[in-house]
Amino acid sequence: MSMTGKEIRDSFLHFFAQQGHQIVPSASLIPASDPTLMFTNAGMVSFKNIFLDLEKPTQRRVVNSQKCLRVSGKHNDLEEVGRDTYHHTFFEMLGNWSFGDYYKKEAISWAWQLLTEVWKLPKDKLWATVYNTDDEAEDWWRTLTDINEAQILRFAEKDNFWEMGETGPCGPCSEIHIDRGPGICEKENTPGHTCSVNGNCPRYMELWNLVFIQYNRSADQSLSELPAKHVDTGMGMERITSILQGARGNYDTDLLRDVIRAMEELSGKRYGSDPEQDISFRVIADHARAAAFVIADGVVPTNDGRGYVLRRIMRRALRHGRLLGFEAPFFSHATESVVRLMGAAYPELIERKDYVTEVVRTEEVRFSDTLGRGLSLLEQEIYSVRKSGQTTLTGDAAFRLYDTYGFPLDLTEDFLSSEGLTLDRAGFDQAMDEQRARAREGQKGTVYISAGLTDLRSRFAGDRIVEWESEVLAVLVNGEPRTNAVRAGEEVEIVTAETPFYGESGGQVGDTGRIETSRGDIVEVLDTLKPQPFLVVHRGRVQQGALQTGDRVRLVINAERREAIRLNHSATHVLHSALRELLGPHVRQAGSLVTPDRLRFDFTHTSPVKDEVLERIEDMVNAHIRENAEVTSQEMSLNDALKSGALAFFGEKYGERVRVIKMGDFSTELCGGTHITRTGDIGLFKLKAEAGVASGVRRVEATTGDGALEWVRQREKVLKEVGTILKGTEEDAVEKLEKLLAERRDLEKQLAQLQNKLAGSQSDEITARVRKVNGVNVVASRVEGVEDKALREMADKLRDKLQPAVVVLGTVQGDRALLLVGVSKEITKTHHAGNIIKQIAPIVGGGGGGRPDFAQAGGKDVARLDEALRKVYELVEKGS
Repeated sequence: MSMTGKEIRDSFLHFFAQQGHQIVPSASLIPASDPTLMFTNAGMVSFKNIFLDLEKPTQRRVVNSQKCLRVSGKHNDLEEVGRDTYHHTFFEMLGNWSFGDYYKKEAISWAWQLLTEVWKLPKDKLWATVYNTDDEAEDWWRTLTDINEAQILRFAEKDNFWEMGETGPCGPCSEIHIDRGPGICEKENTPGHTCSVNGNCPRYMELWNLVFIQYNRSADQSLSELPAKHVDTGMGMERITSILQGARGNYDTDLLRDVIRAMEELSGKRYGSDPEQDISFRVIADHARAAAFVIADGVVPTNDGRGYVLRRIMRRALRHGRLLGFEAPFFSHATESVVRLMGAAYPELIERKDYVTEVVRTEEVRFSDTLGRGLSLLEQEIYSVRKSGQTTLTGDAAFRLYDTYGFPLDLTEDFLSSEGLTLDRAGFDQAMDEQRARAREGQKGTVYISAGLTDLRSRFAGDRIVEWESEVLAVLVNGEPRTNAVRAGEEVEIVTAETPFYGESGGQVGDTGRIETSRGDIVEVLDTLKPQPFLVVHRGRVQQGALQTGDRVRLVINAERREAIRLNHSATHVLHSALRELLGPHVRQAGSLVTPDRLRFDFTHTSPVKDEVLERIEDMVNAHIRENAEVTSQEMSLNDALKSGALAFFGEKYGERVRVIKMGDFSTELCGGTHITRTGDIGLFKLKAEAGVASGVRRVEATTGDGALEWVRQREKVLKEVGTILKGTEEDAVEKLEKLLAERRDLEKQLAQLQNKLAGSQSDEITARVRKVNGVNVVASRVEGVEDKALREMADKLRDKLQPAVVVLGTVQGDRALLLVGVSKEITKTHHAGNIIKQIAPIVGGGGGGRPDFAQAGGKDVARLDEALRKVYELVEKGS
């Protein structure tokens, strides 16, 4: 009996644990501190700083199963998923690492032992590749294993040399491939094709990549030996499972088949019965895994960044659900099956199951609305293509639907095909490439790293220190290191060996203050950044004198500003605990901003927080403040901190040693920010606003201390002024205002009745002026004294009464002309309201648009309103 996916994962981890490796949990799909990556896309991402020698490893040998996502940058398989049986967005990477410990000998020996002795793969079907100059690796394959020597192959850099980037750690790699036998490759009998390893042939599948990091690539592309050599291996869980289970493709393994089975039961259709349906089953299965894991790691669907990628993944899956016949929401059933299948290996799925389900359901409802809007816009584009005599929709138009409105590309192609039209795919791809280039530009690493300052270290002196003396290690101007002195007026960035300035991180803004020398030189510090965990950068302007690298300086923070920030930051911890207690344990921080005058706290929650609950939250926070509980800070290992129940704050980078902030018995957080000594120091906490910022994410804004007191006083002042205006007091202001509004509603009702009577009297006159143009009733008339709402109702009634009809009404409101076009739905393919308005609006000096059956526009040239109305008959006659 073949092994299950769980058994394969467990046996891999257990095997390397027996070889002295520590099993470590998968890192989040959100890279902890890497501005160059949108998602964790390989097992090595978690250990990148070790390879760069920016962190020291706490364990020399580790092993894990890392969750990965490849949907952006050069690793972007999104559009390929579903078209075959092996592409994925989400996948698991099994990997073992050596950080300056064992090397090629052990890595090769253990890989062969696991594959052939533990998993019993046939030795005659396995092939090994090595870098073309790596004699050492080839020798170990020959002497340590009983592989057929003819099946050890050498390849060049393209296939067997791994590099982290254009510069930095790199080295040769050795890949293990398996021959899956004849009949696998569709090109097997194609002239000119030879099935071979690294021959772009599915018969020979790469199973495992053993990377030997032994060199450093310099800017001049030369290689030098690293002082410590590392091993970084990666094996795709889905691939090895398909081999060990004898499955034809990854989607036939139990890693994905259960998700597909859930969709079979829901749809009444069967996987394997229709090639086109199979694509949809595979897309849904893969994307359900990706969505469940990404949401569980704190991302929600939005229109930018990671949230945008998640939305694209989900909407592609929802589109394929439509192709399988799903009309009602279905995708949450798919993600729930992912939780059941993988929750044991990844506990965060179980912990956040309800939250994942709610976010998925909410997005599915939103997509239904998007689909309706997108179809309307696509119909307009199709009409424009036909009107121009073309048969191809431009790539820009398709990309606009895709990028701005979330309309799937394959849906656009389907509709075009049904209309006998085609898509400019090259133009679409170009627009997509340009967007990716913009995204890459926005994800560049910090200027401090590119400036070669990776060897600098600056220690934070502590959050109770307001002054400190240190040495200037580096001075930058416009991102470039300055060797000579900077002088008054220049904007600079300064790195010192130690500093009391807190660099912006974890939502807390950076400190301000000054840096000065004993000579009287002064730099005004306007902001403090923390681009890397080990680096604090003071950004400011030289006020007087000069400063250069090597100077001894005194660093003085703005203590009053720091104190205000301290109060607001500590209040976020108290607020977090209150939110979790009153709303539920699903609440997790999703972002924050802490400034001297306010705090902003984003948290995961799927519905608006009612006013009475907000009051209870505010009361609880203030109750904890009145407790005057002690605030303690303690350093401990990350594992010990998490075991103690400490919660991690969003946006922080945690090393092996962490700082735990504990407030009484109600809050324990991992945090590196500045804090008070007792909760009573906060004084007063006042909630100012609550709102939604994304699907599944709410935001509260608040203020504390003097800021809260000032906010209350301002509200009192406004209320007093309102009472005075209403000729009363603050106490009776509401009653008087309600009475005033009731009187206004009565007047508005009377006005609406008069408007309807006026519109009705003019409708009869307009009906008498109807012209028949090519079988269509057409009327274009000026209307006097009618407001927007009554005018729209008038147009709708005339269109329904005269159908098939084109009704255009115009009126003057103040110094503007208003035009409305209504078209009976049965004739919108030949007479499009949006296109009619686009041609008559410029006459009155305006512009507009709308649906095929209704459109409106405005303009400033009221004198030409009648001319615009006359133009309508000409347009209808031409078939516009």
